Amino acid sequence: MSDPGAEQTLPWWRSPLNVTLVAVVLVLLGFAIGTFVPRGDDPTVHNEVDTGFLQDMRIHHEQAITMAIVYRGIASADGEPLDAVLRTIALEIHMSQGVEVGRIVQLLRLFGAPETNESDQMMAWMGHAVSMERMPGMVSDEDLDRLHAARGSEADRLFATLMIAHHRGGVEMAGYAAERAANPEVRALARSMVTGQTGEINELESILSR
Repeated sequence: MSDPGAEQTLPWWRSPLNVTLVAVVLVLLGFAIGTFVPRGDDPTVHNEVDTGFLQDMRIHHEQAITMAIVYRGIASADGEPLDAVLRTIALEIHMSQGVEVGRIVQLLRLFGAPETNESDQMMAWMGHAVSMERMPGMVSDEDLDRLHAARGSEADRLFATLMIAHHRGGVEMAGYAAERAANPEVRALARSMVTGQTGEINELESILSR
């Protein structure tokens, strides 16, 4: 018969000391896992294609927005109505590219990069630096003046023609960035631009064919 007064040995899992030690070990293991297991893509990763594309595309987008605003303003300045479908496309360009400009600025701030190209050379990130006027699809000041002065069906034709050329240049830039940018979000943004602007090119060409 055992001595009732003798100290009993508890199972290890019922010992307060052992439970405390196990808890400490688990906490330390959790820190180790958090340190050494990758948590996904670094949102700040980028290269010169990321920053160059974003900076130049901001300028490119802002001109497209200007063209859309000018074209939509013609309808209220002249009695001859503009094409209703074109007016809708112009509004979509104004809104969608305005949203993209906002995201471009956010990404450049995240990268700690200037929010726009501050040099007089564009497209260096594509391997061939050019002046802003020669950036793919950019419309000249003379063409913008012609759009300002156009009315009715002539304004329709001119806006569609200029925007097709502008979008083609944008698709060229975005396609390059979609393949060579380092940041996953920049690549995704570039791919969405290719898809959206290619669709608008097809719509604009269909309208011109009428």
